[in-house]
Amino acid sequence: MSMVYPVIPGAEAFSLGRGSVGILLCHGFNATPQSVRAVGEQFAEHGFSVYAPRLHGHGTDVREFEATTADDWKQSLRDGFDQLAGRCESIFIVGQSMGATLALSLAAEGLPAAGIITINAALSVPAYEALAFTDCPVYLPESAPDIKQPAFEIIYDFVPAVCASELLRLIDETRPHLATIQIPTLILYSAEDHVVPPACSDDLYRTIGATEKRSFCLLDSYHVATLDHDQKTIVRETLQFVEQYSQLTRTG
Repeated sequence: MSMVYPVIPGAEAFSLGRGSVGILLCHGFNATPQSVRAVGEQFAEHGFSVYAPRLHGHGTDVREFEATTADDWKQSLRDGFDQLAGRCESIFIVGQSMGATLALSLAAEGLPAAGIITINAALSVPAYEALAFTDCPVYLPESAPDIKQPAFEIIYDFVPAVCASELLRLIDETRPHLATIQIPTLILYSAEDHVVPPACSDDLYRTIGATEKRSFCLLDSYHVATLDHDQKTIVRETLQFVEQYSQLTRTG
């Protein structure tokens, strides 16, 4: 019998709003929906249906996290998409860090999203790439969240090495398929990011197959930009993008 771990208070999935256009919000690696809740509430206030799933193994206990894989995290996002699809005409995926990587991976597999908004897309994580997984510790100490302003983020204090390896596998499997992604894409990235090099977003802009694409630099945030100074900028740019392409979807 598998152990059932309680969800950390505040780390729960959330659903907001009742609009015909959906925004699927995906948090990053070792994070929870709490890190994207503030932007989700603002999207809902503008009339969109918002759902933020809690990726499997996140926000409970590090032992549950240790037992999960990138495929489990992808399935969590697929399930979230299906939940919105039952009540929305079109769905846009907003992904923070690994959440963006998951969104890109699913789009490459044909998930029928109307568009993608990436925030500091994790297409390289140098700290993990430098590890030799054959002899590194089972648990890696997690540094403080990379946020410029004082802010709280729910994370585990330690990251299982096997999960870090799964994140790198996800990246390696996603990058070769970026050119196949044709849906409109907005790429948001921080000028200063101590987790994912900003060059990842430059590479994404050059590589992705979408003809409708735009890149925007966030000047006053670090990696977890959804909890940082540029939060309102993220909301503004995302809403403009979603409103533009959801209108195109409705008019054909």
